[in-house]
Amino acid sequence: MTAWLLRALALGGLAVVLRVLLGLAMGYIPTYGVWLRLLCLVVLIGVAVAWGLRDGRADRHEHPNPEHGGPDLTIRWLQTAVVAGVGSGLICWLLDFLPKIDLGDGGLLFEATAASAFIVLLIFVPGLIGVAVGRWRGSRDNDRSAGTVSPALGSPA
Repeated sequence: MTAWLLRALALGGLAVVLRVLLGLAMGYIPTYGVWLRLLCLVVLIGVAVAWGLRDGRADRHEHPNPEHGGPDLTIRWLQTAVVAGVGSGLICWLLDFLPKIDLGDGGLLFEATAASAFIVLLIFVPGLIGVAVGRWRGSRDNDRSAGTVSPALGSPA
């Protein structure tokens, strides 16, 4: 299985699970809707940042020279985000037909466009932030293990 497909299935599945749990929770404790939505956003963004951080560090450890880098992680995360966003939107649209699962009664057009685009941004942007920070941290780790630190990063600890 390709790297981006694994990420897309995991993050898309997480988005679906969070939406279903949010829909169920809103039926029982609607007064906490703002906090529940915020919690779901934090969880999804946190997982995307953590996975991007892991990708960035691994890439920098494999390819210490940024000039001769490895795979393009931007495209990997873009593919991940688009498949996860559109897939989770369509699955949520189908799940909304089941009784006792209320996901907001969004139509197919809404789920395939606006909801999908929102999930794409919630995965793509944090994922790339995680990649950038991971590469930076990986460069620092490489410099420390080699015993040299560039002037911009400061002296070794």
